[in-house]
Amino acid sequence: MLYLLALLIGVVAGLRAGTALAVTAWGAWLGWLPVAGTWASFMGHWIAVGISTILGVAELITDQLPSTPSRKVPQQFGARVIIGAFCGAVLGATGGATIGGLIAGAIGAVIGTLGGAEFRGRLAAAFGKDPPAAFIEDAVAIIGGLLIVAAVA
Repeated sequence: MLYLLALLIGVVAGLRAGTALAVTAWGAWLGWLPVAGTWASFMGHWIAVGISTILGVAELITDQLPSTPSRKVPQQFGARVIIGAFCGAVLGATGGATIGGLIAGAIGAVIGTLGGAEFRGRLAAAFGKDPPAAFIEDAVAIIGGLLIVAAVA
């Protein structure tokens, strides 16, 4: 079950890397992710929560801009995979399965990045413009991320 949740947080990272990082930090801070005593315990510190929240909100804002680069560009793609792997490793650390969580998170990030780009393109075509598709993607990432982190608790 933990590997499935790590895979799913990776998918969220593929959709919204900042959101996955923020919900992971918030989950650790609220005690939903029992990371105390693990290498990931720093995620429960208020500084990690603050920084990841700022990054998550910045990503939500910049993704609405017309000049936002494609998530398939190597730098965007790589960043999403790294963040997905990291968030998966944090979830895995709660059950002593850091490496498995890392791998599952990275695979999920690849799925989320490629599948999310395809899904968003179809939504944008259906709406005739991109902002409604971006808002739907934001909602899916935020709600999905919170549900995944809460499921670990």
